Amino acid sequence: MDAVECIKTRMSIRKFKPEPVSKEILMSVFDTARWSPSYKNTQPWEAIIVSGAKKDELSKRLVDVFEKGEKPKPDIPEPESWPSHIDMRIQELFRKRSERFGTDFSDPEYIKKAKIANFRFYGAPHGIFLFQDASLPLWSLFDMGLFAQSLMLAANAHGLGTVPQAFLTDYSFVVKEFLGIPESKRLVLGISIGYPDLTDKANSFRTDRVDINEIVKWVE
Repeated sequence: MDAVECIKTRMSIRKFKPEPVSKEILMSVFDTARWSPSYKNTQPWEAIIVSGAKKDELSKRLVDVFEKGEKPKPDIPEPESWPSHIDMRIQELFRKRSERFGTDFSDPEYIKKAKIANFRFYGAPHGIFLFQDASLPLWSLFDMGLFAQSLMLAANAHGLGTVPQAFLTDYSFVVKEFLGIPESKRLVLGISIGYPDLTDKANSFRTDRVDINEIVKWVE
């Protein structure tokens, strides 16, 4: 798979096969991702992979705290508003997903089920948590984005599926306590990873992209 194909075929997977991925393949994915660029080669990323019984126990803890009504406390606050032209893209996404799956994405019951599915890693055999030192400047979040993209592309090249999940950071205190991560670290992103179940309807929908002329301007 060449680089262009890898970028264009990557998609967020929301249903995985239960078969675990070998440690060798997962480490190969990370071995590729570690070559991501970063500001002054700071490489401000740290990762933990959870699998098996440990993943299941963490999943249970996250679902339990959510069902008890605990208010989310992510290390990076969720956006409270968007510029109008960005919000229009979000609303269009919700409209198309609603049409595809016959579901009202604003329905509280659907939102509850969607969050629980997140906390259960969409059935993936492995979960990844990306951390960095909380004292790092905001620029290091950009570097983490580069690393996460490289990670997901490397996974795609190995025939694996991934999905970046902000919801997995909602209860960062639960994740950090369970994994033994100090409060001096910030949880930036969760990623589920495994072999994608492409026969499942959940993976039948792909998001579109705005026209190239909306995002690129020439000055000559």
